[in-house]
Amino acid sequence: MNGRPRTDFLARVRESWSDPPDWVVALAEACTNKTQGEVARLIGYSPSAVSATLANKYTGDVAEIAERTRGAFLGQHVICPRKGRMRRDVCMAWQAKPFAQTSSDRVAMFHACRSGCPHSRLKGE
Repeated sequence: MNGRPRTDFLARVRESWSDPPDWVVALAEACTNKTQGEVARLIGYSPSAVSATLANKYTGDVAEIAERTRGAFLGQHVICPRKGRMRRDVCMAWQAKPFAQTSSDRVAMFHACRSGCPHSRLKGE
């Protein structure tokens, strides 16, 4: 420990959200158990985005943070038409990957995420 008091992330959430959703509480609990930077990396966002979300001040895509948090910390799964059962945050990470011909699996997932998958937040291309 570096001598600084630990941030009470749950207190921050209680001050900022009148009725915090389950995923916000899970995000705060994760930040209590890990560093905020580690939590941010796990959901694919910056520490400042996590901080703003906990303070109910994030102006970006809150629904995406919610889905990634539910997958990473609440165990939400989806059934991927290509890969089968996977955590929602992993599904979101696949959707975020740009096209790359590094492997046939990567190419197939790029197209699967953009061609009618019920879990995709992307438009078909």
